[in-house]
Amino acid sequence: MNGAQKEKIDEIRRQRSSRNFSHMEWRVIEKIKKETAAANKDNISRTKVYHEFFMTNTEIQWAFLASMVSRNAGWNMTDLEGAYYPKILSATMRKRLFLTYERANWFIFSDAYPQLVLYEQSKKVNRPLFHLLSAFHVSVFMEAEWERFWKERDKERLVTALIINEQNMIQKPVIQNPYFQKYVFQSLVYKFQELFHFSSVIFPTVQGKLYGFSVYGFEQLTKRIELGKRLAWLLLHPDYYETFRRFSENTIHTGSRMDYEQYFPVPKQKDTPALRDVFPPIPHQRHHYFDWYDEESDTESWFHEASVNKEFELTDWFVGKQKQLHIIAAIDKLRGEQ
Repeated sequence: MNGAQKEKIDEIRRQRSSRNFSHMEWRVIEKIKKETAAANKDNISRTKVYHEFFMTNTEIQWAFLASMVSRNAGWNMTDLEGAYYPKILSATMRKRLFLTYERANWFIFSDAYPQLVLYEQSKKVNRPLFHLLSAFHVSVFMEAEWERFWKERDKERLVTALIINEQNMIQKPVIQNPYFQKYVFQSLVYKFQELFHFSSVIFPTVQGKLYGFSVYGFEQLTKRIELGKRLAWLLLHPDYYETFRRFSENTIHTGSRMDYEQYFPVPKQKDTPALRDVFPPIPHQRHHYFDWYDEESDTESWFHEASVNKEFELTDWFVGKQKQLHIIAAIDKLRGEQ
């Protein structure tokens, strides 16, 4: 991190240690906490809120990215109760995978949504309100980045900063959580998915084409940040941005992959359910609050431009992976009948 940014973070730390909020500020804080809890009900509500925020604050491009990645989380969740995964995975394993997606996305939203609302409120009163972020346990790193964005209006840097923050934020409570480590990330099922690249983040279009990147090395913080930067590059690319935005504005998110499979040139039978038909809201609690940023964090290296390969049109790749999954499910079904 450069000297000026480090000095800014040190200054924010000093201010936080002696900061007292006014009665009016506490009212704002409590209101945002209630709104965050209501909007963080499930994957459907989170996706909708991210999208609605972006539509009224298009300069905050991360909100568009968050809405599209959240759609993918929903599709991955409903795969678990679709036509094929129940033939391959036990009910226990499917529940563990669902909880992994749900917990990570709940954590990210609980941290990100207050940031978005405070930015919107700052626009309304024409002065920065980012000092209130400490009431939501948002990292000093992000308070400094929002202050910088308010002055410089560097949209690309803010997208990357929010990606860096969200991935660091879930590293300890989700990725390194002993339960998820033992029962998910170290499981043969998870390693099988990674080995055969069944996991991917897809940006669909109403023309039926799919774009995105496959996910590999999800446990590694830097790899997740690099993936986020590549996804942001693709989503906001001038050649593709309008077609992704058209999909998002014209397609209600249900969690079923039929959300985008309905646009395929060849009609496809629905084989994943709507999310709310199979998953009830999950109550979450957060017992420990911490700031992931410390003096050893080499955050500036994460701001480097993402390296992007040319293979991001995934339509044929996705169809091929679906066929492989169907074959594996059929073989497992036959084994079970013998």
